[in-house]
Amino acid sequence: MTKPHAASATDAHTADPANAWITRFAAPLRAPATQAPGPLAGLTFAAKDNIDVADVPTTAACAEFAYTPTRHATVITRLLQAGAALQGKTNLDQFACGLNGSRSPYGAVPNAFDARYVSGGSSSGSAYAVATGEVDFALGTDTAGSGRVPAGLNNIVGLKPSKGLISAFGVLPAAQSVDCVSILARTVATAVKVLENAAGFDPQDPYSRRLRMVTEPLPATFRFGVPAQPEFFGDTLAAQAFADAVADLEAQGGRAVPIDYAPLAEAASLLYESALVAERYEAVRAFFDKQADAVIEPVRSILRAGTGYAAADLYTAQHRLQALAQQAGAMWEQIDVLCVPTAPTHCTIDDMLAEPVARNRELGQYTNFVNLLDYAALSVPASIRPDGLPFGITLIGRAGSDWQLADLGQRFHHATGLAQGVTGEPLPAPVPVAALEPSAATHLPLVVVGAHLSGMPLNTQLAERGARLALTTTTAPRYRLHALPGTTPPKPGLERVAAGGDGAAIAVEVWQVPLHAVGSFLALVPQPLALGSVELADGSWEHGFVCEGHALAGATDVTAHGGWRAYVQSLAAA
Repeated sequence: MTKPHAASATDAHTADPANAWITRFAAPLRAPATQAPGPLAGLTFAAKDNIDVADVPTTAACAEFAYTPTRHATVITRLLQAGAALQGKTNLDQFACGLNGSRSPYGAVPNAFDARYVSGGSSSGSAYAVATGEVDFALGTDTAGSGRVPAGLNNIVGLKPSKGLISAFGVLPAAQSVDCVSILARTVATAVKVLENAAGFDPQDPYSRRLRMVTEPLPATFRFGVPAQPEFFGDTLAAQAFADAVADLEAQGGRAVPIDYAPLAEAASLLYESALVAERYEAVRAFFDKQADAVIEPVRSILRAGTGYAAADLYTAQHRLQALAQQAGAMWEQIDVLCVPTAPTHCTIDDMLAEPVARNRELGQYTNFVNLLDYAALSVPASIRPDGLPFGITLIGRAGSDWQLADLGQRFHHATGLAQGVTGEPLPAPVPVAALEPSAATHLPLVVVGAHLSGMPLNTQLAERGARLALTTTTAPRYRLHALPGTTPPKPGLERVAAGGDGAAIAVEVWQVPLHAVGSFLALVPQPLALGSVELADGSWEHGFVCEGHALAGATDVTAHGGWRAYVQSLAAA
């Protein structure tokens, strides 16, 4: 692979906001020309400057710390092999300690919509490069919200995968046990495509793991948790934007469920206000112990705080975190997904520099707990506020729910009608999440003909089990339809006739039922109905409802209506 040329570490960024976000390579870094085009061919990306690129300095926004790796981080290798082209490296809050984008000697990264405001961090340069269209996607890292906050503040998507899903080998740790490589993109579809190619177990990363991913979408009528008393720090525009986003989720089939946010808030506080902060210090201990003066404030104070704890203090913090995880875990019995503001407010760069700790803490109000409690998260744009600044929400689920979150997040994002980042370009057509598409390994196709049809009385039995309508069609012209007497709600019986008999095509639907739910569904099907095989109009056969022959005696033949729905409608009209 051709080695890229890049600016030196000291020239990587300047204090000029016009150049504070990305260092471009003289030529994009690509896979060898002999390699066949991969699934990411044609896409460009940038990498946060705490992620190793071979023969390019990794500075972590600290020139004195800089080193030049001899090999790529695993995630860089995988993306190059998939065909993406690496354009450069991006600025960040020094050592990934911050959520605002102003803690870098190379300059504060401005908000893409208004340069007076912070971009969010620590993946600040990555977010700006994506929001302005300089690259198609960018890699960030996320320990306490660093891949979500800048996404929310810049009208782009921030995918924070489940821990261990993307290898962190070759990524300078911030707090290694909770770090995640994050993906910033202008659409959920792009972020999903990147995750599909970046994910995978890596034995070189001690925290990499093989996760069992959820491969079913959320139910059509889903429950989403919201903080019972959300905090916006006096930002009334953010409060209204969140209320509007909740209403939009409800319009898409959700039901808002207030949850007690206190356990999540306390868990979030442990990241910086307990012995857990020692992991931040440990990540750069050798350098910090020798050259603490090379670290800018307030990053220096954050790292120094990690030196003052005893080993027993760490166990105290871990025990408390586990207790809070147990308390928070109870909410998942009441909800399918959690929805919070990505950031509760915006902040100007000047205000951030004046009160760097307090203002930064505000930005992390709804992010710090996620990795500590082993959740997945996806930040998606929700609206542009009346003052012209973006507002985003974050959807949070348990580990392994990444595809579910992507599916819901894409539907929500596309319903907003927002443009991509600050480019003005409209959102393209949504792309189904491939991992959620039914297959023989995950779903049973089931032909329904009567009370389980869409809008009919028993359709909820399918919806409650996560089944999805796959096809509206008819049977082959070999069937008769009968209204069974004495059934509640009224049900039909489907009868197959012999070749040459007086058969007809009957309207049916094919539903994809998750395999784990098939048993509980069939248990609800009463005699004389049974599971058999039904021939469809295209000649294929699928499992479906048929009727025992003895039950057809005395039943009314309603074949002439062409289907059960038409028959029921005729009764209503009469």
